[in-house]
Amino acid sequence: MANPSGDSHGCRSRRSILAATGVGTASALAGCLGGDSNGEGSDDGSGDGGSGETTVRMRTSTASTTAYAANQGLASAVNDGTDELFVEAQTSQGTEANLGALNGGDAEMVYIQNWSAYEVREGVEPFDQLDFEMTQVFHFYDLPWFFITDDADLETLSDIGDGTTVSPTPSGSGTAPALERALGYATDGYERVSTGYGEQGNAMNENQLDVGVGTLMNFAITPSWLQEIASSVDLRVLDVDDSTAQAWEDDERLLSQPTDVGQIENATTPGEVPAPTFSYNFICRGDLEYDTVYTFLEAMYEQRSSLSEYHGILGTFEDDAFWVQNVYENVPFHPAAADFYEEIGVWSDDFDRADE
Repeated sequence: MANPSGDSHGCRSRRSILAATGVGTASALAGCLGGDSNGEGSDDGSGDGGSGETTVRMRTSTASTTAYAANQGLASAVNDGTDELFVEAQTSQGTEANLGALNGGDAEMVYIQNWSAYEVREGVEPFDQLDFEMTQVFHFYDLPWFFITDDADLETLSDIGDGTTVSPTPSGSGTAPALERALGYATDGYERVSTGYGEQGNAMNENQLDVGVGTLMNFAITPSWLQEIASSVDLRVLDVDDSTAQAWEDDERLLSQPTDVGQIENATTPGEVPAPTFSYNFICRGDLEYDTVYTFLEAMYEQRSSLSEYHGILGTFEDDAFWVQNVYENVPFHPAAADFYEEIGVWSDDFDRADE
C-alpha cells in the first residue's frame, strides 16, 4: 500500500574537500543510512555530463508515492525551464536514506521532515556522523495528522484507554515516533497495533482496530486511502482537549497546526483540530555550488504558474510565501536560496543564512 505521501541540489561558494578520514566516515554513514540505495538506474554523479548541463539528483521517497510523482513533475518543469541543469528525480527509502545520500555524495537535493531535521540539528545518533552542513532550499508540502475511529463512544484523544487498539501509523514508519509522542500527552496507555494506511477501514470493521490516523496533504487534499475508509466505516475524527493541544504547542519536537477536517466527505468531525504536522522541505549540502542552487530556484520560479500542470500538488508554489513556509528552526538556508528569497520579497529576518 502506498504511504500517505502518495505519502515513508560558475560557482561562488567553495566546495569542501574531505580528508581521508572524512571519506571513510561518509562511506560508512551512507551504508548505515542507505544513502546509496536508489533502486533505479541513476547517474554516476553530479556535474557536467558532457553536454554543458549540471546534473541535480533529487530524492524523495518510494516510486508509489505522491512525493516521488510530484518530484518527477518538478524535475520536468525545471528541465523545461533551463538548459543549464539536468534535474533527475530519484526514488529513495526515506529520510535516513536521503541524508545518507547527501553525506555520500549520491544526491544534490533531498527532502526530509521537521522531526528528522531536529535530530540532525541536535546530533542524534546516527546523524551525529554527518560530515556536511545541512542547508534549506525550499518547502515542498505538509502532512498534518489526526486520529480517526468508527467508535461512537470515543470523542477525544483523552477517551483512549488501556483496552483501546491504536495504530499511530504502521510500526517502523518515519511518522510513528512523533505521533506516539503526541498521543502520550493525551492518554497514559493503549494497545499499540500496526495497520497499513489503506487497511484501517477493514481492521475497524473486523474489530481489530479502534483508532487509526488520517492526513490531508497540504491541509487540503484527501488521499484516496482515507476516502476509501470514509466510504467503508462510520468515520469520525477525534477532537483534542485544550490541555493536550497546549502540550503539543510547548513541545519543541512537535509541529502542531490547526487543520480543517470538516472538508473530509462522509465523516463526522469537530471541524478544526490541532494536528501534529510533518513539514517536508528540500535540503542540500552547504557546499553545493551557489549557481546550481540559484539557477534551480530561478527556473522553478519562472514555471510556478504552470507547475500544477506537471503535478496537481505543485500548484501551491504559485504563492510566493509557500516557498518558505514551515521552515526548520536553527537550520540555515543555502546562501543562494537566501539571496533568491530576498529578491522575490519573502525573506524574513527570522531566517538564518549559511556562510559562503
